[in-house]
Order: sequence, then C-alpha cells, then structure tokens
Amino acid sequence: MSSNASHHALLPQELIRLKRDGQPLPAEEIKAFVQGIADDRISDAQIGAFTMSVFLNGMSREEVVALTTATRDSGHVMQWDSLNLPGPIVDKHSTGGVGDLVSLVLGPWVAACGAFVPMISGRGLGHTGGTLDKLESIPGYDPYPAPERFSDVVKSTGVAIIGQTGNLAPADKRIYGVRDVTATVESIPLITASILGKKLASGLDALVMDVKVGSGAFMPTPEKSRELAKSIANVATQAGTPTTALLTDMSQPLAPCAGNAVEIVETLALLRGERANSRVMQVTRELAVEMLIAGKLVANREEALTKLDKALTSGAAAEVFARMVRELGGPADFMERSDSYLATAPVIQAVYPEQSGIVQRFDTRAVGMSVVELGGGRLRNDASVDHSVGFSDIVEIGDRVDSQRPLAIVHARTEEAAARAAAQLRAAVTVGDAEATADTLLQETFRGEA
Repeated sequence: MSSNASHHALLPQELIRLKRDGQPLPAEEIKAFVQGIADDRISDAQIGAFTMSVFLNGMSREEVVALTTATRDSGHVMQWDSLNLPGPIVDKHSTGGVGDLVSLVLGPWVAACGAFVPMISGRGLGHTGGTLDKLESIPGYDPYPAPERFSDVVKSTGVAIIGQTGNLAPADKRIYGVRDVTATVESIPLITASILGKKLASGLDALVMDVKVGSGAFMPTPEKSRELAKSIANVATQAGTPTTALLTDMSQPLAPCAGNAVEIVETLALLRGERANSRVMQVTRELAVEMLIAGKLVANREEALTKLDKALTSGAAAEVFARMVRELGGPADFMERSDSYLATAPVIQAVYPEQSGIVQRFDTRAVGMSVVELGGGRLRNDASVDHSVGFSDIVEIGDRVDSQRPLAIVHARTEEAAARAAAQLRAAVTVGDAEATADTLLQETFRGEA
C-alpha cells in the first residue's frame, strides 16, 4: 500500500473489486467505506455489490472485526464514564425466537445483582416476537425516551429496555436495508457486524449472546448457528468487548406462551419466582450467570447462582422491573394490578388436538407466523400490533395431549381468527404414540478469544 494511503481511501469501486476478486481488505479501507455509507456518499448499488461480494467470498476474522468496529463507530457510541456507575455495563442479545421473553426477565434480574443494563431492543419481524412490542402492551410505556432520560433510568434503576434511537450505528440501517432486497442476508460476516455494530455502540463492558438452534431459529441449520455463535463471541471480544455466546434450543416455543400481553403475564410470574425450573428460566439463568461473571460481579458460577437466587426470592428483581416500567411512563402499580392494565382478547378458546397422544415435534416458525396472522406481529416494519392476541398454556415436547389437555389456549380478535389459528397450531404440532424428549436446552458455550 502506498505511503499516502492514509490520506486517500480507495475509491468504493476499487474496494468492491478487491473483495469481488477474493482479496483481503485493509481495515482502514473498510472503515472509510462504512463511513461513506453513513454519510450517504456511497450508493445503494455500491452497498449491494459490496454485500454480494462478501456473501460470495466471505471475510477473514480481521476483516469482520474491522467491519464491526466501523459500523459501531459510524454514529453515536454511548459513554457511561461520566455517570460513575458502581458496576459493570452488560447486555445480552438473542437471534430471536418464539416465546422468547428472556430479556424482560434477564435485564431486571441482572440489574438487581449490581449490573447496569442499557438494553436496546428491536420490534418483531417475521416469525420472531419483538421485546419492544411486548413492553408496549403496558399502557404508557415509552420505548423512545430522550438520551439523557435513558441514561438517568439506567443509572437509577439499573436497567432500561428501549428501542433503537436515531444515531446508533446508522451505517447498519442502510446496509441492512440493502441486504434485505439483494438476497445477502444470510452471510455470517454481515450478520455478525450488523448485530455487534448496534450492540457495541451501547458502550458495553461485556456482552452475552443467545444464538438459537432448531425449527424456530434464525439460522437454517445447527452448523450455521454454531458458526454464528463462534463468530460473534470472537469478533466482539477482539473488538474490545468480552463476549460469550450460548447455543440454545428453539425447536419449540421457549415460554409456554407466544404473543405480547400473554408474554408480559408470564414475565411477571417468572419475576415473582413462580416458575423456577421452566425452560425459559433455565436459559435466562444461564445467560445471567455469564453476565455476572463477565461483569466481574462474582468470582464463579456458584456465587452467581446464589446471588441470582437471592435477587429473585427477595423480590428485588420484580421491584427493578416495576421501577423500570414506572420510570419509562408505565403505571406505578403495574406489578400489583397488571390484570387491569393488560389488554385481553375478545375470544379465548382451548385448542384440542385431532388425536390424543404425545407431543413429538413443533414447527416453531409456523407457531410464530400464526401469532403474526392473529395480529400479534408484523410482516412489514410499519404494521401495527394487537397486544392482546397469541397463544398461552402451550404444551411441551413429551407432554400428553387429549380431549382434556389442549395444545394451547388461543387469544384472538374474532371467532374466525381463532379457528384459523387453531388449525395452524394443530398443523404445527406433531402428535404421536412414542415417548418423546426435547433437544438439549443449553447446547454449547463459546467464550470469545481476543
């Protein structure tokens, strides 16, 4: 590279040509290109050509780290030093799933143990439910506070779960929009940089990642899920944020419910300690342990479990959730009177199986899409969501179902919608005679190597 390279970044088409021909890209060239995306100097056509060449030729770890840090630095990166917080800033991200309300329990629970969790969450898209949509079931909850307010709530409460605001990783917004329409979504380097560019802009001390595997997972195969988990753990750690990725099972809905208000109801039960060993609680606890260890709040796993158990049984975790809701505009007595605040659907019916037997398998994606069709999710970014609809009391693999024990309870706007969702659920759940067990819930842990 010539000596004046630092003054003159490659022309965008030259960088695209290098990657098209399978050549490695220097970090500073990637940085200049991404900054050009954020500044609108680079066209959508050039972004599309770049993402396709990455899709086809891949990227080395160094290149992905450069793409990730450039995406992170393309806009505002949060700084927490001035707040003098008495604990670490940690967060978690999930590749999404059905009945995955982990964030709602995890944020307050870890905050009750002394961590600070500035959690920037998304809306649901496709078959996966969005944490923000669930929180918006709570009347008055404002997921878009002013930046100062966000900092204040994180400081006073320990956690604030909000939506992505304007200037975090703006380059990713453009790249993502182009990937969507150019068939370049499923590229592990691009997915890694997209997820981490946004997350690391929150100024974290440590991150824990939940990568799903199974019929409701974002990645098409278990191999791809493992590859993504490993990529995220290593790239984030190398970018300066120690990260652990867990591979967890999404071959059935994680919680026994899927929707918005129904998942808030379950969240409150979990925070009150009423479902200590449910599957969703096992995953949440595992992620919480990793966050406390990564944030150096505990020395080891045993200490983490003791601390977490105490935060739950003492009511501290529930209190943090209640305070977060209050601080972000929700009702002050939400924990006590949630029933009077959460929307309930006009039609609530049990969905019985066509034959009695044992639940063998779920098409989890189909369950998620059924919730979307009920009105509980969105197929387009700008669609509105019905918070009252969804499924509750969903069975698990290995459960016996019959004319007394339904597959689930459907919550719907109309009789027709309920009937349609019931038919979709029956089609999504395989019932047979054999004994059945679910896949291992917690499959693998990848700790990032710097």
